[in-house]
Amino acid sequence: MESTTPESTPRRDTRLSEPRPGGTGPRTTDPRDAGPRDVSTLPKAHLHLHFTGSMRSATLLELADKYGVHLPDALTGGEPPKLRATDERGWFRFQRLYDIARSCLRTPEDIQRLVREAAEEDVRDGSGWLEIQVDPTSYAPHLGGLIPALEIILDAVDAASAETGLGMRVVVAANRMKHPLDARTLARLAVRYADRGVVGFGLSNDERRGMARDFDRAFAIARHGGLLAAPHGGELTGPSSVRDCLDDLRAARIGHGVRAAEDPRLLHRLAERGVTCEVCPSSNVALGVYEKPEDVPLRTLFEAGVPMALGADDPLLFGSRLAAQYELARLHHGFTDEELAELARQSVRASAASADVRQRLLAGVDAWLAG
Repeated sequence: MESTTPESTPRRDTRLSEPRPGGTGPRTTDPRDAGPRDVSTLPKAHLHLHFTGSMRSATLLELADKYGVHLPDALTGGEPPKLRATDERGWFRFQRLYDIARSCLRTPEDIQRLVREAAEEDVRDGSGWLEIQVDPTSYAPHLGGLIPALEIILDAVDAASAETGLGMRVVVAANRMKHPLDARTLARLAVRYADRGVVGFGLSNDERRGMARDFDRAFAIARHGGLLAAPHGGELTGPSSVRDCLDDLRAARIGHGVRAAEDPRLLHRLAERGVTCEVCPSSNVALGVYEKPEDVPLRTLFEAGVPMALGADDPLLFGSRLAAQYELARLHHGFTDEELAELARQSVRASAASADVRQRLLAGVDAWLAG
């Protein structure tokens, strides 16, 4: 179900100007940039990764066998399931697969394994900072309640960070399919654990359900507690959902946000405010938001000055991890190494990492580019 980043092509020794696919004209090749660099060694931050969706497919198979959970063929075939979530039936199927996978996480040891393996995968892809998103209420029934569930997750994050060297924090996300009062409870809990590794508050699930304004008080609680506001918007619905995230939830980052490309004034607003869109190209195509990788409006956002942080979303279901998103930008949108480096910088700047971690990662980006 998972894929690996394509190997870099051999370096070429040339000074010739060459067209840039999908770009705006020729570029002069510097001797230091004689061939594409390995994107898996580009330091970057990963800001859009869901908890269960980060699981390795092999781990899911083992846990399902352990607990006697019958997995549908879509989760056992070795290839990403065929998904199309632009209609409610398709979204229901996506959620059903996700819920089945989540049901295989039942003990603290399972949680620890998932987090450790997610960290290992991110390190392999060049990530120096990961903010993993989770709704702890989904795991509470097996882990002794809401507070124990969040504490187990945070302990696992601390242990994985120490073991792998990856900076890791947590974004607690409310489910917009549930009552807004539940979101307020989660926001208070997230603020309570801000000194234990919670850095943000999100809002996930089908953005066609529920109004963003219904969750404004939960986001006010989170913001007043010092957390980043990072709701989903602009994926399954159009630019209006991005505007709602800005106006009603005062978002500092938008999960996805790609549909903002349909509104030039909204693009200008995002760029002017420096609101980062957590763009997940592979999942946009897998869920049918766009037909082909080249249809994802990476160029439109980038050239409008909208900050982006590429993310893998749910590798378990979409089949690719973080470095593959950068490779997609290169192969299908003609992003040069300089532009990929700028995408990595934008991801770091949008993160909740400390100043010294940001400085180290940004220096690493410069070193990668210098070659």
